Amino acid sequence: MLRIDVITVLPELLESPFGHSIIRRARAKGIVDLHVHDLRDYTADKHRRVDDYAFGGEAGMVIRIEPVFNIIRHLTGERRYDEIIYTSPDGRQFCQKEANYLSLKENLIILCGHYKGIDHRIREHLITREISIGDYVLTGGELAAAVICDSVIRLLPGAMGDEASALGDSFQDNLLAPPVYTRPEVFNGWAVPPVLLSGNTAEVEAWRWQQSEERTRTLRPDLLE
Repeated sequence: MLRIDVITVLPELLESPFGHSIIRRARAKGIVDLHVHDLRDYTADKHRRVDDYAFGGEAGMVIRIEPVFNIIRHLTGERRYDEIIYTSPDGRQFCQKEANYLSLKENLIILCGHYKGIDHRIREHLITREISIGDYVLTGGELAAAVICDSVIRLLPGAMGDEASALGDSFQDNLLAPPVYTRPEVFNGWAVPPVLLSGNTAEVEAWRWQQSEERTRTLRPDLLE
């Protein structure tokens, strides 16, 4: 079973994404052990503050090193973690290959960035992997953590009703997924491609592969490089 510990200053932001759909079912079935920790519980500040001004006059507040060190020391004292992840705009670009890699681990920590960032000594001495979900800046790393958890948890055996479905997702073979259709066969004069109704598995698979290549070449040629 995969265990994920998410550290955040705003745990309430994760209640909805972690309480519905595949993640909720995976937690209920014991497929993933997912915990959200409030960083404010690990500060000695009587006002529960975890941020402070930056040295050097940089604008914006910075997450202090002490509460982060305290919670990571607490968690790593209980078990060994495969990765301690920090969500950051300048981290490694998250992709399906990264999700596949993380889904094979046993214990993960995800530290959500916030404010101007975190004391860089945390990144130098405690973090083992930095991940970005795109070339843009969010208010905090909570949404990025939710994206990472969702994409990883859905890959765990038993998380999805049809495990083979994940194998056909976009990016699994560096290709976009082919078009999909369902009933009715004709709507408003728009018909489903006849090959999908043929019952010929080999022809259907060949069509899907061709469509994936064509869509990738048109929409994301960078993936073919």
